[in-house]
Amino acid sequence: MAVDVLERVLRVRMGRSNGRRAPHKPLLLLYALAHFQRLGGAAPIGYSAAEAELQALISEFAAPGAGGPHYPFHHLSTDDGVWIVRTVDGGGSPGPSPVKLRDSGASGRLGPELAAELLDRPEALSTLAQAILDDNFAPSLHDDICRMAGLDLDTARLAAVVSRSGRRRDPRFRQQVLTAYRHTCAFCGFAGRFGAAASVGLDAAHVRWWAFDGPDDLDNGLCLCALHHKLFDKGVLGLTARLQVVVSPAFAGNASAAHTQVGALHGRLLLTPTGTAGVHADHVSWHEQQVFRAA
Repeated sequence: MAVDVLERVLRVRMGRSNGRRAPHKPLLLLYALAHFQRLGGAAPIGYSAAEAELQALISEFAAPGAGGPHYPFHHLSTDDGVWIVRTVDGGGSPGPSPVKLRDSGASGRLGPELAAELLDRPEALSTLAQAILDDNFAPSLHDDICRMAGLDLDTARLAAVVSRSGRRRDPRFRQQVLTAYRHTCAFCGFAGRFGAAASVGLDAAHVRWWAFDGPDDLDNGLCLCALHHKLFDKGVLGLTARLQVVVSPAFAGNASAAHTQVGALHGRLLLTPTGTAGVHADHVSWHEQQVFRAA
């Protein structure tokens, strides 16, 4: 994709609402890319028709208490031709009002220059979508976001994308975290190996997400099993200032396994790592405010 078009899209950063992350614009872009992919072009997306699906995306992947899809549907249209909104009478966006967007028959589509590039180079869609995901969400959430948005990414063909900030990940981070936590999940105690291989089913999780300036430092890392890593990034699980595991009151599970594997963790002290003081309070606070579903 032409660099200027790509960079214009990637300058669309996540907003903030009352100090919390508000990924409304990136989610709308991913939804629009999925729409483009399915239809083979930039067919208009009617606000009324897409409102429920966009709201579901925002409710699932934004911080608790995030606003509705009317905000990005309007405000993305101010981002340098990336997104175009038109009403049935040919006017521009009537503003960030759900009532006005519905009543005016507003629809949005990817800007013409971006759409032309995607048609000329279809493989660029996957690269662009992956860059948006990398810049705004924890990696463990990428597949779920794509599935819910209806986006089909062929990960085997994705081009490597350097972070817009120029930061590079530390390849030693995973091994350092797993070693510090003795290859054991800091939440549940799971420790698994497969034959003579290294640990299996364990991840090095960032407490403060990389996309939000979370460093590849031990005091920002946790060794978590695959299940608890996903639940931690979704806000089902969190940490208190005393480094106790906390379970969101929004979590519900009827099977006994749900209690054993999730509910019973509430109040449990985090496994103490070796060679480090543990998770820094600033990172715990960030996760509590930006990710954990307190209600």
